[in-house]
Amino acid sequence: MKQLSLFIELIRLKKPIGFMLLFWPCAWGLTIAYNFQNSLDLYFFYIVLFFLGSVLMRSAGCIVNDIFDKDFDKKVLRTKNRPIASGRITVNVAIIYSCILCLLALLVLLNFNYFTIILALGSMPLAFTYPLMKRFTYWPQLFLGITFNYGLILGWTSIFSQIDLIPLILYIGAIFWTLGYDTIYGYQDIKDDEIIGLKSTSIKFKNKAKQFLLSCYFILIFTLILIGFMMDFNKYYYFFLTIPFFHLFFYQIKTFDSKKPSDCLNVFKSNNMFGLIVLINILIGKNF
Repeated sequence: MKQLSLFIELIRLKKPIGFMLLFWPCAWGLTIAYNFQNSLDLYFFYIVLFFLGSVLMRSAGCIVNDIFDKDFDKKVLRTKNRPIASGRITVNVAIIYSCILCLLALLVLLNFNYFTIILALGSMPLAFTYPLMKRFTYWPQLFLGITFNYGLILGWTSIFSQIDLIPLILYIGAIFWTLGYDTIYGYQDIKDDEIIGLKSTSIKFKNKAKQFLLSCYFILIFTLILIGFMMDFNKYYYFFLTIPFFHLFFYQIKTFDSKKPSDCLNVFKSNNMFGLIVLINILIGKNF
């Protein structure tokens, strides 16, 4: 039971925000592609697969991140008690856990078409090199956005077996969404990160945080409007698009205070609700 508890702590299973932020783009991509005049069985089957894949890959990613960052985590107040940094789980055991999770994720992946399988396997280098980016660039959040939202493309290709302009446009918007929310998240550790020499957009834009967030979120909203036109969504889509707009600009940016870590965490977590709202909006735009 002690090992199970450590494993759950290691993969952050009690912090579902991580795998939900990985899941929502998958659901967006699948939903804009799916023809709801057909049976819903395949849609729900793929939704479950993408959810399981998100949990498994995020869990494996947490382990790889903690292996790479174990020496840095020891120096950061928020992360010093993580299982690997604190020595409660060895690196060798963590690698075994990660391999098992990746194998399970592969079994999930094999339920999709060949094109989607190949694309997904091609994203593995991105997933496992992201933790290194904060050592070399102020834009690790950009690499996270490219990696975390890759499932949006996979959601589309799971239906059409090809890449088109529409999912690529929404993918770009989702990358800017991640740039925004992970910059907010990064302000929790900004003092420690500056001391130990790590880089992030939180540090790069620490004196212009809200201006940077405004830019990111405007691009996201623009892409949501654009795909609405390209997909010929109904008028209700644009009406209900005001909800995610107000959430971003009148809750997140207005509430965000870079000097209050607890506020940063709460604003960051609210993006789970944002992901759900966008999904519902797409469903409304296509089906009512």
